[in-house]
Amino acid sequence: MALYLVQHGKSLPKEQDPEQALTEDGIADVKRIAAVAKGYGVKPSRILHSGKLRAKQTAKLIAEQLEPSGGVSPRNGLDPNDDVAAVAGYLDPKEDLMVVGHLPFLERLTSLLTSGLPEKLVFKFQNGGIVCLDLDRERHAWYIKWTLMPQIG
Repeated sequence: MALYLVQHGKSLPKEQDPEQALTEDGIADVKRIAAVAKGYGVKPSRILHSGKLRAKQTAKLIAEQLEPSGGVSPRNGLDPNDDVAAVAGYLDPKEDLMVVGHLPFLERLTSLLTSGLPEKLVFKFQNGGIVCLDLDRERHAWYIKWTLMPQIG
């Protein structure tokens, strides 16, 4: 199983756009990262996203490249301050799932899965980046397998 965690692309400030749609740079970053992921053969079975516009836009842009067989759909419980333990509880080890969401949720979920402590920062996300977690079945432990980030350095 691969779990792909994606922070939504760069979005407009709430003062400029209450819905916080993606910026042109945000759209370009997400398209670029999705194309790289496709080139590496990344193939999630489905993509879940929060109900916020910026996450929905990001999920749809990624789906255009990766074509998940199970499609793209919103999922409750993926907002910035939602309970990460609830999501960890419904992960299916047989499914390659992509989740598009927000901070601090994604960082807390990554920390919970890899260290058991949601408050311990184990990876710093970037807008439009993908973090791939995998489950080591022998050790029954999640680990960060790889990442694709719009910015390095």
